[in-house]
Amino acid sequence: MYIAEILALSAAVCIAMSGMLVSELQGRLPLLDLARLQMGAAFLMTAVASLAVGGWRTVEFWQFGFLALSSLFGIIIASTTYLAAIYTAGPRMTALLFSLTAPFAVLLGYVFLDETLNLRQGVGIACVLAGVLLALGGRSSARAKASVSWIGIGFGVVTAFGQALGSLAARPAMASGVEPFSAMAVRSGVAALFFLLLMFVPHPALKPAAHITRRSLGFAVGSAFFGVGLGMSLLMAALALGSVGIVSTLSSMTPVVILPMVWARTGNVPPASAWIGAALAVLGTGLISL
Repeated sequence: MYIAEILALSAAVCIAMSGMLVSELQGRLPLLDLARLQMGAAFLMTAVASLAVGGWRTVEFWQFGFLALSSLFGIIIASTTYLAAIYTAGPRMTALLFSLTAPFAVLLGYVFLDETLNLRQGVGIACVLAGVLLALGGRSSARAKASVSWIGIGFGVVTAFGQALGSLAARPAMASGVEPFSAMAVRSGVAALFFLLLMFVPHPALKPAAHITRRSLGFAVGSAFFGVGLGMSLLMAALALGSVGIVSTLSSMTPVVILPMVWARTGNVPPASAWIGAALAVLGTGLISL
């Protein structure tokens, strides 16, 4: 039975579903309110999971510092720009741009950790870049070009780079044996506290919305459940049961699995360049990870 592989693919589907739910909130829920709700829900979910497995005992003070730094780059910055990218560039393009995390992570490891960069990984980086550029260049119609903001694409690139920096910062703590749910609870908890404190800054743009509908609240919590709660839980289970390289590759299928979701939601068939670009990005991630 290919349990680990099934779990990894399921994680990719859940993360894609999370992105689709976030896209439904565009124009309905301000960005910072969404980030606040998501991080609060993510912290509660992962903290309960950590308590259930006794993971808090694995976190020491020095590890907390690395995880807090990881939260700054990987969640406070990257999650905010991730949500902004979905709002401005859409879930399909954001999922594809997110695949740039793997090349950024390899390059950062090469620069700061003296890790090696072999030919296979170099080809993988080229495949990811080619996939992203193909998808960007394949937007043939004026309407399609107008639908993807270059600002949104910038947000997506910052998201991938922030995630890579967050992973780099978390490596010492994770390598020392911190339980994954506890690590995620620390990271999401620090971010939730940050977004909560922003409410007290005397600036109109940082104030919470006067009213949040139950529908918007449901979409926000649902996106956190699928993205952080269920999606990350499935990914952790897959990593515990299978090969890291194979699991990482299969869980990176989000740019592919989100295409049918976008098709079903909008009724518009994604262009061939979108399918080929997503496939190249997954192939590149596989070459980097395996």
